[in-house]
Amino acid sequence: MFKPSNYLDEKGTDHWRLFADIANVWEALPKIAPYLKTHLNPGVHAHLVGQSYIGEHVFIGAGTHIDPGAVILGPAWIGTGCHIRPGAYVRENVLIGNECVIGNSCEFKNSILFNKAQVPHFSYVGDSILGVGAHLGAGVICSNLKLQGDEVEVIDEGQKYKTGLRKFGAILGDYAEVGCNAVLNPGSILGRRSLIYPGVQWRGVLPERSVAKATTTLRIVKRREKEK
Repeated sequence: MFKPSNYLDEKGTDHWRLFADIANVWEALPKIAPYLKTHLNPGVHAHLVGQSYIGEHVFIGAGTHIDPGAVILGPAWIGTGCHIRPGAYVRENVLIGNECVIGNSCEFKNSILFNKAQVPHFSYVGDSILGVGAHLGAGVICSNLKLQGDEVEVIDEGQKYKTGLRKFGAILGDYAEVGCNAVLNPGSILGRRSLIYPGVQWRGVLPERSVAKATTTLRIVKRREKEK
């Protein structure tokens, strides 16, 4: 039901081997660290503007542009033709594909971004997977830890699925989009080309090509003027 090919194009990443022999797409998340330990060959081939911090265990492909003030701790593997904007914070165990946008003041941790994924402004992406061309609007949060700190479950049509993970943010299928300031609660899964409107707090599974909208009713009233 949650197999990787239902959400992600294997041609959209150079790291599809992470998804081999797993039944559920989120099972790739705990494999990122050992994968990088085995396969990462550090080297920085990017164009750096100004001063940024890049750790020892980092690979960055040719044609990637890094603006001043980025921090890439690593282990991390960043592809070709990406744009890393000022204040980007790439922490441990991050795989970023080709032609991705890593935005200003965005934080990434233990996550996989497929080719052409875009996270342009002020977002947190923790323990998450973003498919080909997936896009997060400004201020989107992929929350990866429940308040109680216990195991994250995926909830679909009232049924709960154990993940075995204490930290698990969101899975975005290819070309899924999330509007500004939305929150994806732990264990959220969005199908291909699905859409979440701005400001929505989402939990559960959104089928592909579906739209989640907030239902709050807006009221407009006359302003009360103070007597002079």
